[in-house]
Amino acid sequence: MLKIVWDTILYKPLVNVLAFLVAIIPGGDIGIAIIILTLLVKAVLYPLSQRSIEGQAKMSLLTPELSKIKKSGASKEEQAKQTFELYKKHKANPFSGCLLVLIQIPIIFALYFVFLKGLKFDNGVLYSFVASPENLNMHFLGVLDIGQKSILLALLAGISQYFQAHFMPKPALSTAEPGTFAESFGKSMHMQMKYVFPFIVAFIAYSVSGAVALYWITSNIFSICQQIYAQKKKHLIPEVK
Repeated sequence: MLKIVWDTILYKPLVNVLAFLVAIIPGGDIGIAIIILTLLVKAVLYPLSQRSIEGQAKMSLLTPELSKIKKSGASKEEQAKQTFELYKKHKANPFSGCLLVLIQIPIIFALYFVFLKGLKFDNGVLYSFVASPENLNMHFLGVLDIGQKSILLALLAGISQYFQAHFMPKPALSTAEPGTFAESFGKSMHMQMKYVFPFIVAFIAYSVSGAVALYWITSNIFSICQQIYAQKKKHLIPEVK
């Protein structure tokens, strides 16, 4: 049942869109098709990811007020009540970002497997009205063979991942008491996402193929631009008063 849902709703539609793009792109450049497909998927997910980014930024703005509540000396029940009222006043949801990320994960994995398995279009997944591309040019812009491992693209995937983490809204760490496990865990996760995860991304991108690396680069660049745009649109996030 799960495989049927996966194939019907996620994997097959993405494979067919990729095949259609390869067929209409002059020279059948799969690299260009991957970039276009990645941008299309990111555009569809844009409302969800934008809400997630704005939610994280809003929580960061609420950090000083949440810290005051923690240090007020009020009972746990009163702190919980004040925190709830603060979230309600500013229409903030501390879990919205996590929920939206969970919604996006299956789509992102499906897109990943499309580039990992669907580039030959010979596994019977194409719809009857989608013709298999006649030309399959694996040399992106006539230069890079994305069907093979690429050190250059892997490095660019890792670098773009670093900047994607760099421009993410900073986590609201000050709400945790100094020296506690919550504070240490939050700081550790933030540091690993910024300095460790890019190396993991680069390693995976190199281990698989240039196609996956190109997907990761395109996705990260889109996310970086989206995060910069969200930061400039400060009027989207109410000021804390």
